[in-house]
Amino acid sequence: MLTVGLTGGIVCGKSETLSELDKLGAYTIDADDIAHQVITPGQPAYHQIVSTFGPSILKSDQSIDRKKLGKLVFSNKESRETLNQIAHPFILEEEERHISELKAQKNPRSPVIVVEAALMIETGSYRRYDLIIVVNCRPEIQVKRLMLRDGLSGKEALQRISSQLSPEEKIKHAQYVMENSGQLSELQEQARTIFVDLVDHHNKMQETI
Repeated sequence: MLTVGLTGGIVCGKSETLSELDKLGAYTIDADDIAHQVITPGQPAYHQIVSTFGPSILKSDQSIDRKKLGKLVFSNKESRETLNQIAHPFILEEEERHISELKAQKNPRSPVIVVEAALMIETGSYRRYDLIIVVNCRPEIQVKRLMLRDGLSGKEALQRISSQLSPEEKIKHAQYVMENSGQLSELQEQARTIFVDLVDHHNKMQETI
């Protein structure tokens, strides 16, 4: 099976692209969903995060308040790196488990597995995939989307965007680049074109084996 990494800047349209690829038939894995799981109470990452950042990041039910934690780490590079060092090994381990289960199927419905993760270029985990898709959009649109989605000021939105690797650096590692500065229908059409190409790529790989 072909494993594909999907990444891009915050609010550039990664989730919408993953959803469309899922509808087209690809197996999809969302690293953000996995990140939610590995930081729940009782999980190893939970204890490490709470002991590192303190009880102020907890809700009344003792679960981690992702908004509080996000404000903390997006405003401090060292804190952000510490959080990544704690959580990413657990996230990658769970991703690998999902991928292995899909590859072990006798009659898979699709030859393509797509894993969406925001920081795969930054962490180097992009090397684990056969191909990389990067979703991009214009900077001014990215700022507006983030302000609207998370209720941030322009300054806060820019701070979060600048905490990630630049689009130019992400694109250097991509075999496919999607532009999402327009309508959703345009993004969906790009996803369809790429999915057909991914299936074709897989089939050609099989012919050479």
